[in-house]
Amino acid sequence: MKNPLLNMVEKRQNGIHCGIPSFCSANRIVIEAVLEQAKRFDDCVLIEATSNQVNQFGGYIGMVPVEFKRYVYKIADKIKFDRSKIILGGDHLGPQPWQDLPEKEAMKNAKELVRRCVLAGYTKIHLDTSMRVADDDTSVRLSDDIIARRGAELLEVAEKAYQELLKKDKNAVHPVFVIGSEVPIPGGAKNDTGELEITTPEDFENTLLAYKKAFKQKNLEELWKYVIAVVVQPGVEFGDSEIVTYDRFKAHKLCMKLRQFPDIVFEGHSTDYQAPDKLREMVEDGIAIIKVGPALTFAVREALFALSMIEDELITDETKRSHFIDVLEDVMLENPKNWKKYYSGNELELHLARKYSFSDRCRYYFSDERVENATKILFKNLNRVKIPAHMIHQYMPLQYVKVRDGIIKPTPEELTKASVVAVVEDYNYAVKHNYMISSIFMK
Repeated sequence: MKNPLLNMVEKRQNGIHCGIPSFCSANRIVIEAVLEQAKRFDDCVLIEATSNQVNQFGGYIGMVPVEFKRYVYKIADKIKFDRSKIILGGDHLGPQPWQDLPEKEAMKNAKELVRRCVLAGYTKIHLDTSMRVADDDTSVRLSDDIIARRGAELLEVAEKAYQELLKKDKNAVHPVFVIGSEVPIPGGAKNDTGELEITTPEDFENTLLAYKKAFKQKNLEELWKYVIAVVVQPGVEFGDSEIVTYDRFKAHKLCMKLRQFPDIVFEGHSTDYQAPDKLREMVEDGIAIIKVGPALTFAVREALFALSMIEDELITDETKRSHFIDVLEDVMLENPKNWKKYYSGNELELHLARKYSFSDRCRYYFSDERVENATKILFKNLNRVKIPAHMIHQYMPLQYVKVRDGIIKPTPEELTKASVVAVVEDYNYAVKHNYMISSIFMK
């Protein structure tokens, strides 16, 4: 079976507008909402996990690659979504989680992670070796040749793992590969004027040349046909309260350079919170793989906060309320490691960032036992009562329209998933030909 991402590239070569969103999230509500929306269109869905989220040591969600696959499949089975339409991806696979180790040890771990992802059936592999490890010289820029050499080593491991997988499953799909990394530091690189630096055409081309050279040195030239994308910084980013929107004129030179390489597309990270027309412009300009993560869990958090405010008014006995907002804040204060170095400011600014930041560091706490329990109580309480339509209109106006029109039921679960679908709709508009954003597509 041919990898559907190769089909996407071929369609673009034939002048057909297409692309694919990459949903980078391990949140159950997010994944269920994404799959339900895809089911309406008979779509393939790309779901990715980063090397920090999922690795052979469990990552921060406590899953190894095959366990994450089973987790996604379990959600798919629940809603009767065809497993064969799920593309699993590994994002930033490389030494990122082990940067404090010397190259030999960091790359050993990275190779094992890539191997396990391929053996688990992940068919989109982002080889990211752009970060320094402990024995790299911090006084000089990590060279393209070193980055490419390490990337080629990982690809060689991936190919061996695929050949091993073929012995067990003759229909196993060959993985495709993405190379490059757009963000040298958290939040993106800024120039002297404080503007976000867009990848230069020269840097993009040098990445390709360095990787082709590394492939040749390891006799991997035949595998170049499986390299479908390069991660670039096209000028999109977000912070706590700011969003840098896509400007196709600023990215024009970079995107024009892409036309010289018809077998390659760009992959854009940090496309969260972009307007649908900006996302569509990105896809038109060659940024055909558009990754989204924090915006999806931000939508979940936003819905849960709204439902918590509704609960405060409908559940008169305070002792029976979930106190979801307070529980989340308490857990984050007790365990600050996932937000403290990312947020700055006075006490009020930190308080607001923990709750509302676009960076959405609170997503790291959704799997905490106390937060999960508060969510269950919240849903249980609101399932026991009928949420009045006027309250949905007040606190969740976008979802109200779908409730009014009979598209979704006014249950806390459906209202929360509808919040996620509102984000997914923007990405559908960006990648689909003649797609219109309308409630009709929720029916």
